Amino acid sequence: MDLEKKNILVVDDDEKLLDLVIKYLSKEGFHVDGVLNAQEMDDYLVEHEVDLFVLDLMLPGEDGLSIARRLRASSKVPILMLSARGEDIDRIIGLEVGADDYLPKPFNPRELSARIKAILRRTVEASEGQGDDPAVEVYKFGHFVLNLTTNSITSDGEPVNLTSGEFSLLEAFVKNPNRVLSRDHLIELIKGYERSPYDRSVDVRVTRLRKKLERNPEQPKFIKTVWGKGYIFTPQGDRDEK
Repeated sequence: MDLEKKNILVVDDDEKLLDLVIKYLSKEGFHVDGVLNAQEMDDYLVEHEVDLFVLDLMLPGEDGLSIARRLRASSKVPILMLSARGEDIDRIIGLEVGADDYLPKPFNPRELSARIKAILRRTVEASEGQGDDPAVEVYKFGHFVLNLTTNSITSDGEPVNLTSGEFSLLEAFVKNPNRVLSRDHLIELIKGYERSPYDRSVDVRVTRLRKKLERNPEQPKFIKTVWGKGYIFTPQGDRDEK
């Protein structure tokens, strides 16, 4: 993965932290720019393309969650969210609005770099179709067609917008159909992802996938919960629906 070609935009109103992150990530081989708020971000995006956003949760004016929702509505560009509050609920909300990962402040710059590399690695591998079984590139279930070569999914021909994290999780499910997968096993199947203690990100991503794939997310047909064990993906799940 050629980091020098990856453009990172850091959005944080802490100027000292912003300067520190820019200097460290630049030494790691990224092209990095920084802005202080949503307006500066919008002005930047008029003239620049971004490969990954590092987005602070607490910003003056439009906050990070609102920005993440807005970005995710029109783009699949990965988002790594930062927050000084460090509460589990912040992490969950950040993931729910479409962030690919979450890092509480204060953080070690090396961990930030490692997480960015992991997110970009997943994104690149998905876009290049580098799955575990290169002979299988397309999976069909219900009205959906998942193409691992083009990193795309459609429903009755219409595109479905998934984040890189959601796409990686769905890939893990479709490659292990009709099999109970524990949360720990799913973490292992999602390449490049490091789990922290009490990590609920798999549950959050399952919830998000259900909202995008299931006709009734409260009564899922494709991604079912096996209480006390994990989840099971049933590609034939909607056969009983009319």
